[in-house]
Amino acid sequence: MNEIDPRTLYAAERTMLAWVRTGLAMMGFGFVVARFSLLLKELIHAEHPALLERPGVSLWLGTVLVSLGVFVNVAASFKYAREIRELKAGRPIVGSPWSMGRIVSLALAALGLVMVASLIRLGF
Repeated sequence: MNEIDPRTLYAAERTMLAWVRTGLAMMGFGFVVARFSLLLKELIHAEHPALLERPGVSLWLGTVLVSLGVFVNVAASFKYAREIRELKAGRPIVGSPWSMGRIVSLALAALGLVMVASLIRLGF
């Protein structure tokens, strides 16, 4: 077993903690988006009481954001464990064109487009 340079170990840990913060922020934002549906229901109920029968898009988008945040936190933990194993074995950590950052950014961009479409549809 090779000795790991503490700077490399701490850099890997900082990266994992940055992903954890990202996941927590996504979960918090997802909760806010999901609760936004309650505000929309109250606003719509004042003018159109019959439209309250189905859950709003923001509830589903919020749920997806919270789920994505949970996924990011779990993936960060596994990624950190894999990197530590690679470092202990003396192997370099190689990047991938489909890194976690790229996947998360594309997923958030897709969710953002759905949010824009739903806001345009609601007339906000």
